[in-house]
Amino acid sequence: MTKVFASPSRYVQGKGVLTTGIEHIAKLGVKPLLLCDDVVWKIAGEKLVENLTAKDLTTVRVAFNGEASLVEVERVSKIAAENQSDVVLGLGGGKTIDSAKAIADKLSLPVAILPTIASTDAPTSALSVIYSEEGAFEQYLFYKKNPELVLVDTEVISKAPTRLLASGIADGLATWVEGRAVLQKNGDTMAGGKPSLAAIAIAEKCEETLFAYGRQAIEANRANVVTEALEAVVEANTLLSGIGFESCGLAATHAIHNGFTALHGDIHHLTHGEKVAYGTLTQLVLENKPKEILDKYIRFYQSLDLPTTLEEIHLGNANYEELLKVGKQATIEGETIHQMPFVVTAEDVADALLAVDAYVKSLK
Repeated sequence: MTKVFASPSRYVQGKGVLTTGIEHIAKLGVKPLLLCDDVVWKIAGEKLVENLTAKDLTTVRVAFNGEASLVEVERVSKIAAENQSDVVLGLGGGKTIDSAKAIADKLSLPVAILPTIASTDAPTSALSVIYSEEGAFEQYLFYKKNPELVLVDTEVISKAPTRLLASGIADGLATWVEGRAVLQKNGDTMAGGKPSLAAIAIAEKCEETLFAYGRQAIEANRANVVTEALEAVVEANTLLSGIGFESCGLAATHAIHNGFTALHGDIHHLTHGEKVAYGTLTQLVLENKPKEILDKYIRFYQSLDLPTTLEEIHLGNANYEELLKVGKQATIEGETIHQMPFVVTAEDVADALLAVDAYVKSLK
């Protein structure tokens, strides 16, 4: 039995590190390509380029088009090659980050990930989730290595919308729920091989931290200040969840999230984490977890304004056939739902989606 533990080469987190931590980027290259969207450019990009220039780094900025697609990866890779860039910087949210990793892998360049929100666990991993130009899930891309650097400025994150931090907490809370299922199956992780003791401990610590400090961190974020609780939750959302999902494994929750891409409509106005929250409750129902466990997640999600009913994920009017489409997409060959310790069918998923909704409504 082989165990694999994967992690970034260096993780740096703290208040103001996009200013004070430039030397970490300079160790990777002197001609960065910076990928960020126009909103992030105004929030943090312009200042970052000033800081890079002050350290004699020549930066080419490329505007991210908003979708982590193979078309976008190809477009930006050509620009990086034309400018002889020697390091790729991904500044922004999950799709920017996933695209930056794909571009760096395609060009065999080092990559530095600079998240401006703590809404997903994408920054640390050696994989990207790739979507079509229309936003439908297509595939996972796996890389030879994890990012050389993850640089997390908690001052920038404290100014981001609270909804995004809550979304990251939801994504993080899926880590041990899924990892525990993979462990029970003795299944395979996203890094290959079986879960290591280190990955299991990290996944458990992720959940413990989020339940302990999530509410306090949300209020600090609402006040746009950095506190120890915010630091803890940002680390849990980013590093602990990132290592946890990759080295401990994914199961039904994220497969159900991917299953939602089979549908059209307002559900796609939700964040990744908001959809993951409902997927987590669905996995807990599939596992027939006791009422006290299910209630703990439901009440915590509700305290963070995360969705717990079909109506709240904009599927209140969905019929069974539409939910079955979600189930069919979630159970396609190669999906992580097959790392559950029992067989899950498309019908099982559709039934559990409805069961979550009915149970939550009964609590109200």
